[in-house]
Amino acid sequence: MRQATNLRQTSLFPGIEEERADKADTTSTFQDNLSLPVHRWFRFSAGFSAAWAREVIEREKANGRERVLDPFAGSGTILLEGEQANVSAIGIEAHPFISRVARAKLYWREDPTAFREYAFSLLQHAKRHHACPLEPPKLIEQCFPHEVLIRLYSLKQAWLSAADDSPPSELAWLALISILRACSPVGTAQWQYVLPNKTKARPIDPYAAFESKVWEISNDMGMRQGLTLGPKAKLYWEDARMCISVADAWADLVITSPPYANNYDYADATRLEMTFMGEIQGWGDLQNAVRKYLVRSCTQHVAEQSGETFGLLDNPLLDPIRKEITRVCRDLEAEREHHGGKKPYHTMIAAYFLDMARAWTALSRATAKGALVCFVVGDSAPYGVYVPVDKWLGDLALAVGFKSYCFEKTRDRNVKWKNRKHRVPLHEGRLWVNG
Repeated sequence: MRQATNLRQTSLFPGIEEERADKADTTSTFQDNLSLPVHRWFRFSAGFSAAWAREVIEREKANGRERVLDPFAGSGTILLEGEQANVSAIGIEAHPFISRVARAKLYWREDPTAFREYAFSLLQHAKRHHACPLEPPKLIEQCFPHEVLIRLYSLKQAWLSAADDSPPSELAWLALISILRACSPVGTAQWQYVLPNKTKARPIDPYAAFESKVWEISNDMGMRQGLTLGPKAKLYWEDARMCISVADAWADLVITSPPYANNYDYADATRLEMTFMGEIQGWGDLQNAVRKYLVRSCTQHVAEQSGETFGLLDNPLLDPIRKEITRVCRDLEAEREHHGGKKPYHTMIAAYFLDMARAWTALSRATAKGALVCFVVGDSAPYGVYVPVDKWLGDLALAVGFKSYCFEKTRDRNVKWKNRKHRVPLHEGRLWVNG
């Protein structure tokens, strides 16, 4: 029945069937953005292809849709592509650190020469006035040898001495945080911060890395300014479950990638950078600094709520999927007893879909009649219990007034079983919803 329904719904979206991708499709990942001006200033793995986003925006602009909204804006992919496509764009991002990254990227319109002169004055200050951290946090000690830390902290102190929230100051902040992983000789990654069995053969000297990043940013600014000066995108640090800064019926196009259920702890994504900048002292600080603002998409978000699972499921917003999600949550509750960690996946799934139901409610208010919505999503199987994320999100969308949905798979996930926790095949793709 589900397959037949999706085939029927797909016909409501002309052109989408022709765009179906094979298993090598990488448009639902950030990988393709690493060589693109401005996008490459900071790598945030929870993203998708800017080139693909631009194609969708241009196509829908030709169809009369010129107001694009991204309620999970991340590091600003949709905002940047909306500007270049000369449409109005609004982004909502709840992660305070990532929201700041996106806001800094939007300063590409500023004077590149003025930024470069400002940043190089900081570099010269750092070279003349060395700063030495007396008791750096453990994570920082693990990632950087002392001589590297001196240079990094000298850059940090130089930035702090002049920081004033101006565009050059914020761009210099972005240049500094973006070089941290490249300067570490130990194995670092986007989601695991210290990999003891891996090292880098050629970590970059902090001063050289900062200078190179400043040139990259200033050159990209000049290059982009030579291409377009369309409407400036707006970014709000707030909750996608409310979208309070978006006017009623404003958006006629939504392109976004909400947090995946049980994929990553998104609060943890920038722990290295936040720790270095002194915003947190360790992992335990993330709850108040970041997690409390985010959609509850991993067990760390719900550690204190495991007794509330079935109370969450009683919320009327979950009526459209109540029977299915209750069964899955009961299966997860039973399965956890057979695992040492006894993670509250059942609570996380209940909280995640309640949060996403609230996000759909906000979008139903913020989108115009006939709007097109695209969610880049992936399914999940905690403890091997399958969760049909795309179907449930589609059903929740229909319940708040959207007209139809279909799912376009872009790639398979979890198909190489070595060292995996379960053998349930998963997929990733685009949930298209018609308003």
